[in-house]
Amino acid sequence: MDLNYLLIPGAYLLGSISAAIIVCKLMGLPDPRKQGSRNPGATNVARIGGKKAAALTLLGDMLKGLLPVLAAHALDAGALILAGTALAAFLGHLYPVFFGFQGGKGVATALGVSFGLHWPAGLAIAGIWLLMAVVFRYSSLSALTAIALSPAVFYWLMPEPPVIAAMAILAVILFWRHRSNIANLLSGREGKISFGKNKDL
Repeated sequence: MDLNYLLIPGAYLLGSISAAIIVCKLMGLPDPRKQGSRNPGATNVARIGGKKAAALTLLGDMLKGLLPVLAAHALDAGALILAGTALAAFLGHLYPVFFGFQGGKGVATALGVSFGLHWPAGLAIAGIWLLMAVVFRYSSLSALTAIALSPAVFYWLMPEPPVIAAMAILAVILFWRHRSNIANLLSGREGKISFGKNKDL
């Protein structure tokens, strides 16, 4: 058995470590699964705990996508294992074994995975998110647009079929996790990013 395949369950376990829950506990904040949108992610942490807590959550969620994929690169794993490691880290965030399988929506972890797979692709995806956020000021719309375009970005910059397929699967799952945000966008009820205020990223 190729020991590199152990990267996949390892990535899932690392992804299962919820930065939002840990940060909120260490900072004496309410459980993000019980406050605000009840989503253990950076945006909800920003609402209940401010920018510092949100930044730490964002960093943690990105790192758990980034680090296992970088480890796969360092071990010279093939494209199939790279793709499996990326998906496993993402699914760990969404369905964490350590927290009753109640995880976040996966945007930051998906971005970390993208940087780990190919940093220019990650930079391009982050740039799309930033452009959409500045122009339209909807965090969910920015994330959905960036992730929807991610398979095309990887097709252009890292044309490995398993990796492109993994990003496409990731995008479909992320859209499913954001179905309430999509409904709010369509009905005009989605909240906008408030730059310069503490409650939002």
